[in-house]
Amino acid sequence: MASAGLEILGLGLCVIGTLLEMVACGLPMWKVTAFIEANIVVAQTIWDGLWMSCAVQSTGQMQCKVHDSMLALGHDLQAARALTVISGMMGVIGLMVVIAGAQCTNCIRAENVKARVVNVGGIIYIVSGIFVLVPLCWMANNIISDFYNPQVPTAKKREIGAALYIGWAATALLLVGGAILCCSCPSSGNSGYSVQYAPTTKRATANGDYDKRNYV
Repeated sequence: MASAGLEILGLGLCVIGTLLEMVACGLPMWKVTAFIEANIVVAQTIWDGLWMSCAVQSTGQMQCKVHDSMLALGHDLQAARALTVISGMMGVIGLMVVIAGAQCTNCIRAENVKARVVNVGGIIYIVSGIFVLVPLCWMANNIISDFYNPQVPTAKKREIGAALYIGWAATALLLVGGAILCCSCPSSGNSGYSVQYAPTTKRATANGDYDKRNYV
């Protein structure tokens, strides 16, 4: 029962992490306008995401435009697109693998094989978390470097957006959940009893009945 509870806990964390990773992938708030110096009061706020850029006016109106060309994007955005999509696909594959090997399902009969399958699902989720972590750290490093670079114009400086924080939370859930699934160990020993019974020494009497001494 304890191992089954760990499997449910680990799978729940991984599923939540996968959903958060998909949300972070779709949000346009990876880079946001930095309000510094003369930009304390501005007419609009710029959001840059993996798939689109949005301009939020001071009146509350928002206009978004999808990136025209992928090749025109920076290397960090191109890598983030690829790795986040791969991570989401691995999250779905990991879900199917863990469900196939979970103790609450009958897809696989052998207990030791079920545990190994769950371990594989945990490894998939850990790799999925690493695939999300790489573009997040790369993007954050570029944002911080440009922010403190005096050669970058003030109007073009950006800050870390909400999508990066959501992605980091998703990474933590994926890594922790995958580690919990990897801790699922196969059951040791055979499930059946190994009791050996001594052969009976009952002998029938001459008239075909058993001797009363054979009964307890």
